[in-house]
Amino acid sequence: MTDRSGNPDARRISGGPGAARTSRGLSLTRTPGDLGAFAFYPWLLLAYPPARDLVEGAVRPAGPALLCLALFVVLYVLSITLSFRGRPRAAAGALAALVLVTFLLLAGLAEHWFHLAPLMTIACGVVLRGRAVYAVLTVLTVVLAAAMWRNGSSWQNISLAVWGTVAGGLVVSIVLKLFSVIAELQETREELAHAAVAEERLRFSRDLHDLLGHTLSVMVVKAQAVRRLAPRDAEATARQAADIEAIGREALTEVRGAVTGYRGRGLAAELASARTALADAGITAAVTVPDVRPAPEVDALLGWAVREGVTNVVRHSGARTCEIRLEGTVLEIRDDGRGPGGSTFGHGLRGLAERAVALGGTLETREGDGFLLRVTIP
Repeated sequence: MTDRSGNPDARRISGGPGAARTSRGLSLTRTPGDLGAFAFYPWLLLAYPPARDLVEGAVRPAGPALLCLALFVVLYVLSITLSFRGRPRAAAGALAALVLVTFLLLAGLAEHWFHLAPLMTIACGVVLRGRAVYAVLTVLTVVLAAAMWRNGSSWQNISLAVWGTVAGGLVVSIVLKLFSVIAELQETREELAHAAVAEERLRFSRDLHDLLGHTLSVMVVKAQAVRRLAPRDAEATARQAADIEAIGREALTEVRGAVTGYRGRGLAAELASARTALADAGITAAVTVPDVRPAPEVDALLGWAVREGVTNVVRHSGARTCEIRLEGTVLEIRDDGRGPGGSTFGHGLRGLAERAVALGGTLETREGDGFLLRVTIP
């Protein structure tokens, strides 16, 4: 069940939930998500006007222009693919080459070739993230507007091209950021679900330990009484055996209750059980508890404290007297025994301390002139 400290100094367990924070920096890499790299390949249809110019012979010389256009398509696909495969440096290199080829194509070619600019900024939105996206898009937009103006484009065409270029990069960057946040939220939800399962397992094991530890301790005491009484008092032996049977049945009920989420029987029921257990162990009990029922959470915690404290007294202390006193929401269980010794809390006291902390309270133990267990709830 529990071990209590042999340290003469008082020990307290208290505290509250803590939070560990980690910082995530911005980088050039983009974690693959549900969107996938293939969602960006159909945007290559924007290269149809330049390809049509080549087919119709509107661009001369056609050979170098066709080579540059093919290189543009390859670099676009390469930058997107490398980014989604988690290779940020290679993706950034492919993007830089893509920007260079784009402006080489835009220099002195037909106006339809400015349709390649949105593809360039879409690749920027995929490969880059954070402030780098805004800085690069700003520079590219200014250079694009200057190139179109130098090429004799109208202000209407320049404004449309600039708008499409900026919107393409920003929308892609924002959408991918949104997918990244959604993925992180899904991971967080899964982690919280695992944490909740682990917490429930801990709660169940703690409750089961406390329930069975107390009950089995009482059964051991009664079995010892049966052994002492058997040779000389058959009637008393039968009564003790009947008590063992009743306690065993009650234990089965409590275990079933724990399986269905039952937290405890409350203070009144535990006090009645404590009186019986102490009397059977030959320990004089003095109980001072006001006739006021606390809030359900507090009542359950005080019941667990009485169960745990009395079990320790019966099992470990060798005491002759035990006093249980409740004043407000401060419960003290004091005996005149020697205590079990040891330097650490056992499972029972640790579980009780966790329950107290969950309600903002504390658990103290002190050994000296007897042993004291104090549970304080604000």
